[in-house]
Amino acid sequence: MRNATLKSSLYLLVGISAAAWFSLAYFGGLDLSKIKDFLGLIPKVVSIDLLVVAWFVKWGWKLKVFRGWLVPFPNLNGSWVGSIYSDWKNPQTGEKPPPIPVMLTVNQSFFHISCVMRTSEMESSSYAEGFLIDPDRQIKNLAYSYTSKPRLSLNERSMPHDGTAAFKIIENPRKKLIGRYWTERLTKGEISLRYYSEEMLEDLPDDLDDHPVTENENRR
Repeated sequence: MRNATLKSSLYLLVGISAAAWFSLAYFGGLDLSKIKDFLGLIPKVVSIDLLVVAWFVKWGWKLKVFRGWLVPFPNLNGSWVGSIYSDWKNPQTGEKPPPIPVMLTVNQSFFHISCVMRTSEMESSSYAEGFLIDPDRQIKNLAYSYTSKPRLSLNERSMPHDGTAAFKIIENPRKKLIGRYWTERLTKGEISLRYYSEEMLEDLPDDLDDHPVTENENRR
């Protein structure tokens, strides 16, 4: 897949360069059979190529027309909400918590992606990310490693830790991320998310339920 998209990128860039060369020559009344005229257009053609590449990297890659043959991965930018199903046991009760409301924000460009996951008790930030895309094998995954930082007031039962999350990307009929995670605390679980907004939200939306562990502790 990577080789295919690389070839497509090279062919497209060569095509754009050729079109720019002939267009500039035509409107400038130049003769490309003459070395002087041909080489004299190199700076202008390179400038056009750079502008096209800059546009594509900034905005163009998000267009559906480029998906598959030129851009192998989906656009995940925005906010996702859902639930964490953890096997962590509360040291005070010895019980697993009910599903934990969670929000994931994804900041993605053509060359980079970063993920921040938030609950009302913690925030985790990715530091190593990557896609695994193989249409022939029907594989479309996102995985990242992260550092989780719970609120300082929760240090007695929830210490900072690292972990890894892996998601299956679902685009039809609705955008979802279904995955699992595991941590150096030897906890693991599942995560189910649905696409919520194009906005990069910085706090949990009001329609998301409270954290079940915090809620139970506040009732005591």
